Amino acid sequence: MTNPNNSQSLYDRDSFLPTLRDFLTPFPYIDLHRESRSRKSSMQQKKDLEDRLIFYRVAMPQPQTHFFEVTLQIKDWQQPQLHLQMPVWTPGSYMVREYSRHLQNFQAVDGQSKSLSSYKIAKNHWCVEGSGDLTISYRIFANDLTVRTNHLDASHGYFNPAALLFLVPDRTHEPIQIEIVPPANWQVTTPLPGDNNIFIAQNFDELVDSPFEIGQHQVYDFEVLGKPHQLAIWGEGRIDVTKWLADITKIVTVTAKIFGGLPYDRYLFLLHLSANGYGGLEHKNCCSLLYPRWQLQKTEQYEQFMQLVAHEFFHLWNVKRIFPKGLEKFDYNQENYTPSLWFSEGVTSYYDILMPRRAEIYGRSTLLSQMSKEISRFLMTPGRLVQPVTESSFDAWIKLYRPDANSSNSQMSYYLKGAMVALLLDLKIRALSNSEKSFDDVLVKLWRDYGQVGKGFTDRELESLIQDIAGIDLQDFYQDYLYSSIELPFDEYLQPFGLKITAVDSLTPYWGAVVKTEQGREIIKTVATGSPAALAGIDPGDELVAIDGHRVTADQLAVRLACYKASDCLTVIVFHQDQLMQYVVELAASQPSKYELTLLSDLT
Repeated sequence: MTNPNNSQSLYDRDSFLPTLRDFLTPFPYIDLHRESRSRKSSMQQKKDLEDRLIFYRVAMPQPQTHFFEVTLQIKDWQQPQLHLQMPVWTPGSYMVREYSRHLQNFQAVDGQSKSLSSYKIAKNHWCVEGSGDLTISYRIFANDLTVRTNHLDASHGYFNPAALLFLVPDRTHEPIQIEIVPPANWQVTTPLPGDNNIFIAQNFDELVDSPFEIGQHQVYDFEVLGKPHQLAIWGEGRIDVTKWLADITKIVTVTAKIFGGLPYDRYLFLLHLSANGYGGLEHKNCCSLLYPRWQLQKTEQYEQFMQLVAHEFFHLWNVKRIFPKGLEKFDYNQENYTPSLWFSEGVTSYYDILMPRRAEIYGRSTLLSQMSKEISRFLMTPGRLVQPVTESSFDAWIKLYRPDANSSNSQMSYYLKGAMVALLLDLKIRALSNSEKSFDDVLVKLWRDYGQVGKGFTDRELESLIQDIAGIDLQDFYQDYLYSSIELPFDEYLQPFGLKITAVDSLTPYWGAVVKTEQGREIIKTVATGSPAALAGIDPGDELVAIDGHRVTADQLAVRLACYKASDCLTVIVFHQDQLMQYVVELAASQPSKYELTLLSDLT
């Protein structure tokens, strides 16, 4: 926790130099001994270090207006032009989000405060004509409360550096200083090292990986395995901090047990409690969490929250340190493709169910219940038979975060199917080794061979490593379940463990459309491919008016359908755009409403 009333000026050279020395001395990439061997004076060393830094200042003088005011200073720029690029995406959230659309009031001046000519080259690319000491200022509108964007109001400020700060091409490897100028009585919390609201990032990647929370949030310190941790909470809600810290400690402990310890010096859990937002974003030494403030009271809702905590914490290994080759070096100007998000996100989704169980936050029955829900979601998604999970990984940028009325028919989430593939592989490894090995061994080997040396894996290297742990040829498995859309053989893999998948019938005839009430209208949201509704010609977006001459609402639909049987014909009245249309729908046999993991009846 820092003192917001004791910040140093970004431009105060004398007060800055000791801070710079203190921050940079421990960093291995800056070799001060090499400078000494070059017989440079101590003051010259400090000047060289200062000249290598990029300076940022982030202020919020009127937070209620939602504007961050940003100043960038670069000293002694030697080129005739300065190019600046704003990232178009944030690592961990695989969609181009065009952060520069929130930027306005761009200005550039030289060391004598003389205005410099500047212009845009591309959507996120500015060029400034000038050299020497350059200062750039601009404002960012921030009123989007998610874990991957920026939010500023009278109660707090939160930002992801990728959505706020420029990168300087060819200088992304250099250290960056960022000073926060908060309103009175606001504190600053971030995983970056710093003091007096001045922080140092070793490079642009570390800066992007370090969100900032600024305000009057609560900060709770706790220790796990001898290392300091913090839980920072913004937003109102009924909070049992003692229970939360105890359960988070358990999750950290059981996860660290897999990998043999914690790979950081300090870790921050940053939680926003909002009206209805939900999400999480992983960082190397931190995670951002967003959860509805009134959905933590019931046991099931709290367990879901702990799964979110487990998911984002697990990511500090899987994807932040164990990563696909395609994410080894980030290109912030465009998509970064990989077919392996099924592993980075899907395996993490599988373990976010396991880890609270291992931490004894919930029991075996809850584990099976949560797994049943995921299996149900998977088996009730028609797109599982269309899109392979490696294709889903590769196309995340254009599909997963942009759902439409046909998404469920044509797409498969790499989170969901990745978790299902991880389940099968875990079961296979356990069965082959008489439970002496598990998927944990895959993660440990990846950590040792790739994570600890900072090397990304290729998809073929990943497949070979899993195959080595399993001890059998898995090429047919990969071809069928990673590169094609063949149905997953759950029962075959569950049988050795006394489990099977049981379908629970819906008891109503099937017509294949999902209806929701929106602003007093009954809107057909999706229509399953090949379903009776689709064959009749009903479209997503149609407004359902009546069935067999009687008005019907979304809440009444299941009851009404239960009055019919398979092969009965319905007369369905809808508004298609603004035209009243009538369709005849022939109902099909009922389909499962969910699937459950149950015990075999003939257990040995």
